[in-house]
Amino acid sequence: MTSNILSSPKTWTRARDGVDYRYLAGAKHAIVARLPFDPTASVLEIGCGRGETGALAIAQNRVRRYVGVEMLPERAARAQEELSEVIVGDVEAIELEFLPAEFDALVLSDVVQQLREPAALLRRLHRFVRPGGLVLASSPNFAHWKVIRELLFGRLAEPVHSEAGQADLHRFTPESFAGLFERSGYDVVSSGPVRRFSQKQRLVARLLGNHFQHLLMDEINIEAVRR
Repeated sequence: MTSNILSSPKTWTRARDGVDYRYLAGAKHAIVARLPFDPTASVLEIGCGRGETGALAIAQNRVRRYVGVEMLPERAARAQEELSEVIVGDVEAIELEFLPAEFDALVLSDVVQQLREPAALLRRLHRFVRPGGLVLASSPNFAHWKVIRELLFGRLAEPVHSEAGQADLHRFTPESFAGLFERSGYDVVSSGPVRRFSQKQRLVARLLGNHFQHLLMDEINIEAVRR
């Protein structure tokens, strides 16, 4: 199956000169903050949604080119107005016709847990990222204390559904999430919370001897490089 590609050559000027900050409020700010400022960089985001995260990266001059893959056509149409290029379709089913080492960074924000075969996709995407290229990914944390509390009482929460209605097919802990990337050709540089711990969370972590920080993360953030 081939992909449906949408392009928008006017994206960069619009994003810089006419930024809709209400729209950019929907961006994953924690992800964008981890992208280096590189006006020559190309970024690929899997599950780009309406393009908010890429639009913010472009508006901040962190990248030159931002390509998104999105399964839902109505979201992809909105993203097309913001990003350099949008590919519409199920990323696990469509052909991706990128060149080897075409991208400087790969973003998978809150999407890996919804893939049918996450390891297979990560290995397929591997060749499109340059050696040493940045990989940023996030996922809900199944080792969060609230989840463990439910398990202790014999309860298991229903699968989480995204805004698009997709259910989580996989449940990751910080260790298993990092291991997935390590086995798929990436070296994990850091693993931690998506958002910084609050003062209360830092205090609890210190009281626990900083050995159980995984209990306090509602979401896991992975920063890795392509091996």
